[in-house]
Amino acid sequence: MFRFAHINFFYLLALIPLLTVFLILFLRWRKNALARYGDWEVIRQLMPEYSAAKGILKFTLAMTALALLTVGMAGPQTGSKLEKVQRKGIDLIIALDVSNSMMAMDIRPNRLERAKQSISRLIDKLEGDRIGIIVFAGKAYTQLPITTDYAAAKMFVSTINTGTVPIQGTAIGEAIDLASNSFGESKHNKAIVIITDGEDHQGGVLEQADAVAKKGIAIYTIGMGLPEGTPIPVMNGNVQTGYKKDVQGNTIMSKLDETLLQRIASIGNGMYIRASNSETGLNKIFDDLNKIQKSEIEARQFSDYEDRFQYFIALALLILIMDLFVFERKTQWLKHIKPF
Repeated sequence: MFRFAHINFFYLLALIPLLTVFLILFLRWRKNALARYGDWEVIRQLMPEYSAAKGILKFTLAMTALALLTVGMAGPQTGSKLEKVQRKGIDLIIALDVSNSMMAMDIRPNRLERAKQSISRLIDKLEGDRIGIIVFAGKAYTQLPITTDYAAAKMFVSTINTGTVPIQGTAIGEAIDLASNSFGESKHNKAIVIITDGEDHQGGVLEQADAVAKKGIAIYTIGMGLPEGTPIPVMNGNVQTGYKKDVQGNTIMSKLDETLLQRIASIGNGMYIRASNSETGLNKIFDDLNKIQKSEIEARQFSDYEDRFQYFIALALLILIMDLFVFERKTQWLKHIKPF
């Protein structure tokens, strides 16, 4: 088992592309500044010992060292002692809609990001329960098999986006079926929480919900969005470039289908809640889940972890020392090597 004790340090990796852009801009500025004194090729001949490749090599070594230092500060650890533990809890699977309509901004910052934030906060409240994550759009996929590793669950949630499932659509029924099968042969009490805007595109969802409910699995639904609908933004990176349109050029409106989600929750002996900008509803569902009788869950987990940061720090320091001995001038002895 490998884990990181302080994953927030990975944000430092964002410095690498920023510094790379800064270097490119600096080199361009320096070239333009030198060009003011004459033709660039003539100026290069006046600096015969200067090596641009050596400068790039020094920068690459520095960025590699920064990456290794970041990994070291994140606290890599390996499990060293595995033991059985007994917990009381339920088995919970969250099925999250990642279709394009979940990018609508009637719930800020958008439906999907708000849902992810709420799931992460829910995971912080779990004690002994097992959790799994399913993502769905036109197809449903297991993002995280059911587990008691809450740190891994939060990490997987943070990586979810609309590109996680390549096929567009909203296959709620398939997500319910996959969630039901994901519990395996578990004898514990089970619940499924579906977070979606409810625009099912495949049909048969009520029949699948009924079949799952007959297995004793509770189904909860959370509606993301507004019934009156809102346009779906088209994004280029973090910049909105417009709204999705149909083949006739009309703006597509994404509407919350509350009736369907209410019927699913009713059939599944669960609860339906409409999310808002102040509350997604997961807290209310969590309170209801706590009323479900919790059973003993046996799990294997690492109780001891050994730090491995020293290897990354040592390698980073070695690269920094190498960087000190790389100078931005041509290596003289290489000039005499003529392979052909």
